[in-house]
Amino acid sequence: MTEPVPAPLPVGATIGILGGGQLGRMLALAAARLGLRCHILEPAPGAPAAEVCGTLTTAGYDDGPALRAFAASVDVVTYEFENIPTTALDLLETLCPIHPGREALRVSQDRLTEKSFLNDLGLTTAPFAPVGSADELSAALAQIGTPAILKTRRFGYDGKGQVRITAPEDADAAWAAMNGADAILEGFVDFNHEVSVIGARGPDGQVACYDPGQNVHRDGILHTTTLPATLSHGQLTDAVLLTGRILNALDYVGVMGVELFVTPGGLIVNEIAPRVHNSGHWTQNGCVIDQFEQHIRAVAGWPLGDGRRHSDVVMTNLLGDDVAQAPTLARDPANAIHLYGKAEARAGRKMGHVNRRIGPAS
Repeated sequence: MTEPVPAPLPVGATIGILGGGQLGRMLALAAARLGLRCHILEPAPGAPAAEVCGTLTTAGYDDGPALRAFAASVDVVTYEFENIPTTALDLLETLCPIHPGREALRVSQDRLTEKSFLNDLGLTTAPFAPVGSADELSAALAQIGTPAILKTRRFGYDGKGQVRITAPEDADAAWAAMNGADAILEGFVDFNHEVSVIGARGPDGQVACYDPGQNVHRDGILHTTTLPATLSHGQLTDAVLLTGRILNALDYVGVMGVELFVTPGGLIVNEIAPRVHNSGHWTQNGCVIDQFEQHIRAVAGWPLGDGRRHSDVVMTNLLGDDVAQAPTLARDPANAIHLYGKAEARAGRKMGHVNRRIGPAS
């Protein structure tokens, strides 16, 4: 029997957000535009979202009393990153709704589970094999070949927790780099370029996807996302449809990022992220309803907004000392600057981004 769709949250309701980084900051700003309040729980002091949220709790995800007080003060809980400790979710889900749900987190927190889930949906991924020992790595390399990438199954992001293996003799050093963590070996994909789709699904099953953006990485960190992406009409349609298939299979509520490799043989799913996504920042200046408002609408039970693109855009991440360029970048009227309020500019740290409008949607 289908469960009834809950009523939309009223203006003035409070959304709880686990995590106070830049994504939490931009979610809180989007919620405020809709007359919704945000209560953020974040372990680190001085988090970027602290400046813009209605209420902030600085506490660890293992702090039971803080979690209970947090849940009692909000109408729904969402999150800005996927590596939330399971114990925190075990407690919170007994006290209030959580969107996206636990199944999306279970799938995305483990790269092996994620790849298996995608294959079970009939979607293509890189060849992969689980690796729990040096012997299993040798066997996986014999099966998959080189070049390949050895990744930790959990807690990797921005190029962290992964080592490229170019020849079998690299195996011992690669396995040592895992520090005993369970890993997955992924075969190398010979792709033309990478794109990502930002998709959203509401509690009533409504799905809305943004146009795919074309991504360029440097040192494992996203550098630019460009709209429109280089895709045929068929590839664009396939990218959006497979994103919808993933959202529906997970009974998802919220925004998700789906990263894809474009190859001569078709689209290959790289990974999914059950949250608003760095490659979706272009929507802030390329669409009427950006990914952050779309996520808030979904978790609040409001109708999803129109995700159509009105402008061609290039999003560029500002890393480390790049943030010092902001006053110069501001001289160009085509640039929209988004800074995160981080106090320390470290090498490779995401300090902000700039969306450059390059023309009307083409």
